[in-house]
This record gives sequence, structure tokens and C-alpha cells, in this order.
Amino acid sequence: MHDLSLEIKSGEHIAFVGESGGGKSTTAQLIARFFDVTEGAIKIGGVNIKDIPYSKLMQMISFVFQDSKLLKTSIFENVRLARPNATEQEVLNALEQAQCMDIIEKSPDGINTIIGAKGTYLSGGEQQRIAIARAILKNAPILILDEATAFADPDNEEKVQNAIEKLSQGKTMIMIAHRLSTVTNADRIYVLKNGMCHEYGNHAQLMEKNGIYRKMFDEYTKSFLWKAGAKND
Repeated sequence: MHDLSLEIKSGEHIAFVGESGGGKSTTAQLIARFFDVTEGAIKIGGVNIKDIPYSKLMQMISFVFQDSKLLKTSIFENVRLARPNATEQEVLNALEQAQCMDIIEKSPDGINTIIGAKGTYLSGGEQQRIAIARAILKNAPILILDEATAFADPDNEEKVQNAIEKLSQGKTMIMIAHRLSTVTNADRIYVLKNGMCHEYGNHAQLMEKNGIYRKMFDEYTKSFLWKAGAKND
């Protein structure tokens, strides 16, 4: 990434879009100090993140990645990783908000079911919902979603989207997405290419500019309609 300058206000929902390798995930990882910037600075509340103790920084940020991995332990413990002192009722509330009750109901031991044991396996979309429940329980003010719906099958995608909507309420959200339909309501969309920001604005503004984003969205829409038509044939 280079020559990138942006300000995200508290409570705003912004999105990074663009071709693979354009710098979307790198930008998000810099915010969480997975590695540090070599020039310039990233600030939260006016404070350089390098001056914030890492443990405190991690308390301020929740993540949901495209391939969220769950531990081979109970659903309850997987969610409670976010807040080890949480009660069973608090975990259940987070699971309910994350649209996970169908998963709990079909699991042999409910929230105490061990993931991966006795043939108990979850689909990609189900794992994402458990990961979202974990983020809901953590309740951090900053939320980073990296392709959070990427591995959700059609049956799970709507539930994942509903869970994300619940999770993002009152949060500053940074979303990385290939599925452009998931970013149309963002307050601001940044189009990244070759490590630089080439366009930004909301969906309507970028469509009106008739630039990179418009081309990407038109191609995405054509692809979606083609897939829908092929499925109906």
C-alpha cells in the first residue's frame, strides 16, 4: 500500500473493493498491527496505534475472516474465547443474535457439542455464524470483516448477512468484499488497485462516475444473472 489517506468516523461503515492483490486485506491488517506501516501513521481516536498497548488494541477490534477457523472444543467455548468470563446466558444471547439457534438445535449436545467430534461438522456458512457470535460477545467498537460471506452457501448466506447486520449495529465497520451486493449500503466505498485508492464514494456516486467501480459492478451483476439463469435451466 502507498499514498493512501482516509478518515473513518466513529460508527461509519466503509468498504474496500477491488481485484485480488489490490491491497484490501493488507490495509485491514495494518489497522490491527498484524504488521506495521513503514511510513505515515494509523490513528484511533487521534492516538497512533503504535502507542496503544497491543492487548488494549485487540480489545478494540473484532475480526471475522473469510475462513474463520473454529477450535475442536464445544460451541460454547468457541464463542466464549472472545470473553472468557462470559456467562452461559450471554453466550446464548450472542448465538441467538448471530442466527445460530438452528445449529444449536441440530447439534447432539446443544451448545456443549464438540465441533469435529462424533461426526459433528459445520459448513463454511455455519462456522461463519459461530465466528460472528464470538464477535457479538466481544462487542468491540471496531469491526473488520474480510470476505465474511465468501464461503457461505446460498442457504447460509442470508443468515450470515442478517448476523452481520446485528453485529455491525453501533460499530465502526470496515468490510472487504468481492460480492459487491454486500457493500451497496456502505457509507463509503474505496476502490483499491495496485496498492492505491483509485476511486471512493458511496454506491450511487461511484456508479455515476462510470469508472472502475461501475465496470466491476456491471460485470458482477452480469455474472450473478448468468448464474441465476443457469440454475433455473
